[in-house]
Amino acid sequence: MIRFDHVSKQYAGGRFAVQSLNLQIHDGEFFVLIGPSGCGKTTTLKMINRLIDLSEGTVWVNDKKISDYDIDELRWNIGYVLQQIALFPHMTIAENIAVVPELRHWDKRRIAARVDELLTMVGLEPSVYRNRKPRELSGGQQQRVGVIRALAADPEILLMDEPFSALDPFSREKLQDDLLEIQQKLKKTIVFVTHDMQEAMKLGDRIGLMKGGELVQVGTPHEFLTDPANDFVREFVGGYKFTVNLKELVHPVQTAAAETKMIPLDTPFDEVLEHLSRFEQLCVEEDGHPIGIINRQHVLSYMSQYLRVGGQRNE
Repeated sequence: MIRFDHVSKQYAGGRFAVQSLNLQIHDGEFFVLIGPSGCGKTTTLKMINRLIDLSEGTVWVNDKKISDYDIDELRWNIGYVLQQIALFPHMTIAENIAVVPELRHWDKRRIAARVDELLTMVGLEPSVYRNRKPRELSGGQQQRVGVIRALAADPEILLMDEPFSALDPFSREKLQDDLLEIQQKLKKTIVFVTHDMQEAMKLGDRIGLMKGGELVQVGTPHEFLTDPANDFVREFVGGYKFTVNLKELVHPVQTAAAETKMIPLDTPFDEVLEHLSRFEQLCVEEDGHPIGIINRQHVLSYMSQYLRVGGQRNE
C-alpha cells in the first residue's frame, strides 16, 4: 500500500530530518510512528501526501510513485487528521464534514447520507449535531468530527498526526477506543504519529520507533516488549506506564531456580518490563520471602486488552 524506498529529507544547512528510510506499510494496517521529539516521525508522515517534499528516494502508494499522482487526486484519497482540529468555525458540522465530498462533486443526497452515517458511527446523533457549529461542541466531540471529516470521501489511507495529545485523559482514551472500532469496521490503512508509548501499544498493529531520522525497530507491540532491538528501544519501551498489581500476575511456586532474578512486589511496572526484556522469568518477593514467579507470557496475557499481536487485537 505505502512504501518508502531509501527516502531522505534534508534541510538547508545539511540537517537530515529523515535519512535513507526503507519501510512498507500494508493494506489495511494500523501503523504507528513513535519516537522522541525531532526524530522525523511527522516529516515521514507528511511526505506521504506531499505536504513535505522528499530530497532523495521514492514514496509509493498502490505501486505508483506519489510524484506521478495529480496532487488533488493523491490528497483526496488520503484523509488527514491533526492535533489542531481546524474545523471551519462559521460552517456547521455537516458542512465541515462535506468539504471533500463537495470538491469531488458528490450529489447532495449522497453527501447528506454520508454525513449522517459518519456522525452515527462516532455516537453523535445527526439530528442533534448536524446543524451545530464547532464552538458548540466539546474538545473531544470536535476531534471526533475531525476524524470523520477525514473519512468523509472514503479515502483508502488515513494520516493522523498526534490527533489526541491535546485532550484530557478520559476523552483521549474514549477516542482511542472509537478509532479502533472505526478501524475494525472500515479497515483503512492508518499511519498514526504519537510520542506516547501506551497509545502506540494500544492502537498499533505494528510500531515503527524512530531516532535521529532513522528507523530503529519495526514490529508488533509483542515484539517490542519481548525482543527490543537495542538499549534505546528497551529504555523507550521501559517508559511505557501501565498500572498493574503484580500480585495479579504471580504464579505461586514452591521454589525458584537459583539464577532467577528477584524483584520486590512493589517494583514499578516499567522496571518489570525492562527486567523481562533481559530475563525469561522473575521471582517476586514480599517482605523478603518469595511469593511466586512471573514471566513474559503472564505479562502478555494480562496486557492482552492493549496489545496487538500479529496484527490482531486481543479482547
